[in-house]
Amino acid sequence: MTDTRTLSLSEIENISLRALMAAGTTEENARPLAVATAATEADGVSSHGMAYIPIYCEHVTCGKVDGTAVPHLVHPRPGVLTVDAGTGFAHAAIELGFQHLVPLAKEQGVAVLAISNSYNCGVLGYHTYRLAQAGLLGLGFTNAPASIAPSGGAKPVVGTNPFSIAAPGADGAPAVLIDQSASTIAKSEVMKHAREGRAIPEGWALDPQGNPTTDPEIGLKGSMAPSGGYKGVGIAILTEILAAAMTGATLGINASPFSGTAGGPPRTGQFFMAIDPAATSNGGFAERMAQLVAAFHGQEGARLPGDGRNEKRQRAASEGVAVNAATLQKIEAILSNG
Repeated sequence: MTDTRTLSLSEIENISLRALMAAGTTEENARPLAVATAATEADGVSSHGMAYIPIYCEHVTCGKVDGTAVPHLVHPRPGVLTVDAGTGFAHAAIELGFQHLVPLAKEQGVAVLAISNSYNCGVLGYHTYRLAQAGLLGLGFTNAPASIAPSGGAKPVVGTNPFSIAAPGADGAPAVLIDQSASTIAKSEVMKHAREGRAIPEGWALDPQGNPTTDPEIGLKGSMAPSGGYKGVGIAILTEILAAAMTGATLGINASPFSGTAGGPPRTGQFFMAIDPAATSNGGFAERMAQLVAAFHGQEGARLPGDGRNEKRQRAASEGVAVNAATLQKIEAILSNG
């Protein structure tokens, strides 16, 4: 059984912030990432939560990410915003972009945000969730270093490339939140199994020859299995076009890994679209969403995407989150040496 310690969300945010700053990250860059880390743990996505803080700190130290970067925003067209992350953390660039994206989408009905020279943005659904909280339909796309091979091939060409959509609900939380990668499982889950010395289920990853494997180390040397076969590859390409080609970011085939210290900044990208439902739905958006949600919840045992995270989020707010003790030891070591 894994040894854990229970922390409140504020404690998770605080220790994450202090570790990032101890590694050389400015508070302006560290805080949005620390807030997102606590939210990610609350959602039960531990593979993208505090487990990544030691990796983030290592990447600041080795120069894979610039902890002191200042993102630069440009407004080139009426409905378009761009942010150059300057090889810094994606969260700070997204924070800057959203400050302008939300009011622009409400003013015009629709607006897009393209981010380049960026880094791992963590859980993509965390960001689209925020757009839904603002009353907007939020769509997000982010590319990643190549880890999925094309249909019929064995050499990775595109990343796990998640996409997310969050539809606003009546209570301020999304009525529906879809957040899924183009692979059967997020690569970070395979990495987590490798760190813990545990086998992975068949169907998660393929060996370098394109054959199924249950060994996470071999899977990391091979490729991630696309979700739904060729359809998953299609989703990865869609995301690659939006998050890399449309933003001017680095294609996954040329991006350095999000893990390890080799290769310099990955310079990947994110693309967000925010739409005001009031501009397109003739006033019937909330009612139609309520009917759609009720059709799912009206069936015994049926679940909507986002239901599980929402339940965990509510529980974490009062009960805290069980955090891996070994991860906390790594973070505490960073604080001791900072």
